[in-house]
Amino acid sequence: MAGCEAIRHSLLHVSENEADLAWRAGGWTRKQVLGHMIDSAANNHQRFVRASLDGYYIGPFYAQDGWVAAHDYQELPWQTLLGWWQAYHDILKAVVERIPAEKLEAQCIVGDDEPVTLRFLIEDYIAHQQHHLEQILCPS
Repeated sequence: MAGCEAIRHSLLHVSENEADLAWRAGGWTRKQVLGHMIDSAANNHQRFVRASLDGYYIGPFYAQDGWVAAHDYQELPWQTLLGWWQAYHDILKAVVERIPAEKLEAQCIVGDDEPVTLRFLIEDYIAHQQHHLEQILCPS
């Protein structure tokens, strides 16, 4: 999962005070954005494993606002969230490295989206993490 190490390195430079601030007016705080990134890892973990085992995946979208609210990420220390994010990415990296090449073409349907390959889901996941890193790092 190339790119996650660079994301982690960038996240280490965010202070607790910065983490408490919304990345834009009316938006999530940086803690909530990182929490969403953790939730995305949790949901994609299921997708990656199931597609690699079964040769396909069909499953739901996830209610991102509900997940962020359920975890109350805003109340957690930034260092705790960083640890959780890192742990999940260590898990995902281990899973992705073990997916047989032929399983990367497994068809995956998330919610009511058109089918995509497992390879696409993995690449899109990394791009999604990068997108949210940019939100976290954007000046307040």
